[in-house]
Amino acid sequence: MNRPLRRVAICFLVMVLALMGRATWIQFFKADTYRSDPHNPRLAIDQYSHPLGNILVDGAPVTGSAKTGGTLAYKRTYTDGPLYAPITGFSSQIYGSTQLEGVYRKVLDGSDSRLARPSDTLLRKQPKPGDVSTTVDARVQKAGYAALKGKKGAAVALDPATGKVLGMVSTPSYDPGAFAGSSAADQAAWDKLEKDKNKPNINRAMRQSLAPGSPFKVVVGAAALTYAPGTYPDVDSRTDADSPYPLPGTKRSLPNEDPTAPCKDATLRVAFQYSCNNVFAKVANTLGQDKIQQMAEKFGFNDPKLDIPVRAAKSVYPTGMDKPSEAMSGIGQYNDMATPLQMAMVASAVANDGTLMKPMMVDELTDGSGTSIQSFQPTQYSKPVTPTVAHSLQSAMQTVVTSGTGTSVQIPGLTVGAKTGTAQNGVNNSGTPYAWFLSWAKNSDGKKVAVASIVQQSDAARAEVSGGSLAGPVAKAMMKAALQ
Repeated sequence: MNRPLRRVAICFLVMVLALMGRATWIQFFKADTYRSDPHNPRLAIDQYSHPLGNILVDGAPVTGSAKTGGTLAYKRTYTDGPLYAPITGFSSQIYGSTQLEGVYRKVLDGSDSRLARPSDTLLRKQPKPGDVSTTVDARVQKAGYAALKGKKGAAVALDPATGKVLGMVSTPSYDPGAFAGSSAADQAAWDKLEKDKNKPNINRAMRQSLAPGSPFKVVVGAAALTYAPGTYPDVDSRTDADSPYPLPGTKRSLPNEDPTAPCKDATLRVAFQYSCNNVFAKVANTLGQDKIQQMAEKFGFNDPKLDIPVRAAKSVYPTGMDKPSEAMSGIGQYNDMATPLQMAMVASAVANDGTLMKPMMVDELTDGSGTSIQSFQPTQYSKPVTPTVAHSLQSAMQTVVTSGTGTSVQIPGLTVGAKTGTAQNGVNNSGTPYAWFLSWAKNSDGKKVAVASIVQQSDAARAEVSGGSLAGPVAKAMMKAALQ
């Protein structure tokens, strides 16, 4: 063979060896990467080649599957989609999945290894998809959704003894089934949802943090009774707070919403009853932000990884504040931020005699035959306050309901405690204030529920916005549904 031919042959040999090496490398070292690449169309084809498993509420499915006749043979369907969207999220052939649909995608599509029986492995057969059983109580969920009446807002109800999410509503909501497929109609529904200025696809119950306003005073009250018992021995001791409260180092004073309320030198009980800004601003300055931060974090603030199992947005108690900002933070303003889930956790810990259970939205995962593959047990998140302090806070919050700003949520046959509030919205409070309501209730059998609700936007005039009148009815409806 002459030299030119030999060179060509060697060149081709090198190319063949390189091609074989590349193929081997892809097959043995990169196969899993390509197989799991979200851009791989085989993933969607495999996922929707059969009916999906279901998400259950009270043991009944709120999801389903419908045959499409296309390459993606089945698409997800939803029963009462807008009602349960904050729980289920969506599973779309085009846009992926969120919430429980996303967290437990492998269980629901059958690709979770725990679903495979020995015969499935031997026959290389796709295991039957599993189901996800939630902790949600349909009565509580429906009551909260109906009470919000489509206003921009949200509410969360927790079982204080276990941390189970009994209800999680967010309005306005959306129908996750409207874009579950891959047709032009599905794409149009998605585009409409994305352009909606009210952002119905945001889970306001746990994925949006806003200024908590006066309900944050429960955290400040807990810090006062815990870290300064000499200064604040109980909820009926005077606080020596001027009204209005002069903000340290400034010429400004912090007024109370009702200038005629008996807030000067008020006790913590009276300060809860009339939502006295001056008292809690003074308490915040007296304790200092480090102690309040310590208490806030016991309740769950500043936790970036609160998974229930869907991850919640972080609720924030700020640091590095000057004294005026520290005072404003003490009434739930300045840069305080909280989700309704976070505020429900505050109420839950108080109602549970000082022990905060970690919120949980799923009870059990089961295989296609209904056999459990994983169950979830209640776990303690923290112990923010002692039973003695919790009982003092319970007593003060009961006063809010019996003779304070929360009388609208009195429920015959139930013991109810609450903290009402509004929170400033917009630059220089230019927007309509947020109406908050923080509450818990107990029936004669000792069963309890904790609820936090917020109405972000309503048709009420600015002067008529209050936690008791707007957010209170939502909490009341959920508490009644849980306990009566």
